[in-house]
Amino acid sequence: MEELLHDIRQCTICNDYLPLGPRPIATADVNSKIVIIGQAPGTKVHASGIPWDDASGKQLRRWLDVSDEDFYDESKFAIIPMGFCYPGKGKSGDLPPRPECAPQWHDQLFDKMPKVELVILIGIYAQRYYLKDKAKKTLTETVANFKDHLPKYFPLPHPSPRNRFWLSKNPWFEKEVIPDLRAIVKNQLK
Repeated sequence: MEELLHDIRQCTICNDYLPLGPRPIATADVNSKIVIIGQAPGTKVHASGIPWDDASGKQLRRWLDVSDEDFYDESKFAIIPMGFCYPGKGKSGDLPPRPECAPQWHDQLFDKMPKVELVILIGIYAQRYYLKDKAKKTLTETVANFKDHLPKYFPLPHPSPRNRFWLSKNPWFEKEVIPDLRAIVKNQLK
């Protein structure tokens, strides 16, 4: 695993498309139990090198009901984004994750993590990649039907502050989905 993570951190496969240059960010361990697959690091995470080290990460840890210590314990959580480097700014937020990363690295990482029992899919890119035709037409439908993807996958919206409107429009998410998410995570971390 250490050799693979070293190779990932040296990756420059999409260097020509990255406005801040490559800085692949991923964490994993052979004992990881839960994998979090998000979109791609933002500028703050690119600067710090620490995954989910921003407002989105605080919200995600609140949804999961885990401490920073547990969240960053690689034997508990592997953090593998769809795109490992900051992709740049778009019209309404960051650009989509680069398409090269997941096909290049995800299978290799999963091959070295035999204890994974839950994969949390954050956002439409992770959900389409992993759920394929089982993903619903919209992220909202996929998240609302999260039980269809258990026990392996748990789809979530992105915890970004930019998603406040989605959260206010979908109050069922915090009432119905978050309690199940917390119970499943707590059970996996026993």
